[in-house]
Amino acid sequence: MAGNSYGTLFRITTFGESHGEALGGIIDGCPSGIAIDLEAIQFEMSRRKPGQSAIVTQRKEPDDVQFLSGIFEGKTTGTPIGFIIPNTNQKSDDYSHIKDNYRPSHADYVYEKKYGVRDYRGGGRSSARETASRVVAGAIAKQMLPEIKINAYVSSVGPIFLEKPYQELDFSKTENNPVRCPDEEMAVTMEEYIREIRKEGDTVGGTVSCVIQNVPIGLGEPVFDKLHAELGKAMLSINAVKGFEFGSGFEGVKMKGSEHNDLYNPDGTTKTNLSGGIQGGISNGMDIYFRVAFKPVATIMQKQESLDNKGNITEMTGKGRHDPCVVPRAVPIVEAMAAIVLADFYLINKTYLK
Repeated sequence: MAGNSYGTLFRITTFGESHGEALGGIIDGCPSGIAIDLEAIQFEMSRRKPGQSAIVTQRKEPDDVQFLSGIFEGKTTGTPIGFIIPNTNQKSDDYSHIKDNYRPSHADYVYEKKYGVRDYRGGGRSSARETASRVVAGAIAKQMLPEIKINAYVSSVGPIFLEKPYQELDFSKTENNPVRCPDEEMAVTMEEYIREIRKEGDTVGGTVSCVIQNVPIGLGEPVFDKLHAELGKAMLSINAVKGFEFGSGFEGVKMKGSEHNDLYNPDGTTKTNLSGGIQGGISNGMDIYFRVAFKPVATIMQKQESLDNKGNITEMTGKGRHDPCVVPRAVPIVEAMAAIVLADFYLINKTYLK
């Protein structure tokens, strides 16, 4: 299987399956001498872990990270950082009913056709549990770049949208509710909607918005390795993601150039920021902001048609522990992938002679 690594200089390789002994990863390229706050890493893991509230999967995993190399006396050594995250609460029998069946809109069918074998327990390698390793790498990337502030939050659940611009939000309130929406009233509405959907045995999608502030000018390359192209790839690599837009996004097509252009101030900043902090694929020092769309979870607790490995259409009902809506737990994953992209470009930028 290819595609288990991401990054050029700051590079994360992940391994492990949802119901295996452990997940894990190796981080290459992290500079030496960086003080590592292990509690901060564990905090990020707790934001992503299952079982954290009544509106997410009830699989109970502490997601404790065990570092094997690359950190000594609280600082990075410059060598590969190896780590594992033990799986402690697998219930593989929950998936015995799909051993010979392909769940609709899952990776089951294409995975087996491509590799000739699949781990049907929780989706194996295609499970979103793989993202736990990304959160570890993202937490270290954040500590590499402490001056850069990355704040993601839930901006919609199903048909319920938070219309306030991010400048009017207090990001310190994001963690005050299980939905991770920094608008308290909207968070209550979203949570009630998710609970209703769960009672129906169904699922719902949503969007996560992300704002990155204090980004230095010059991150990104102007052709194939544009900063927004790498952010897009990073976000689209997250399970269940169906769309990515930055800056004015799809709304920008409704505007004229005279309306869309960001005019300069004498200091090089811009009066508006429809470019989303990136021009020509390179950061311009303004806030970078983007939005990521997540589809509804494919496993639903309702009867629906399926296909078995003999080509028969069968009927099945989802079993096991699944999120009715993934976006609350996706917030730290979005932040982590954004941090990994920025850390990589930061190191690439340092290779240029000034």
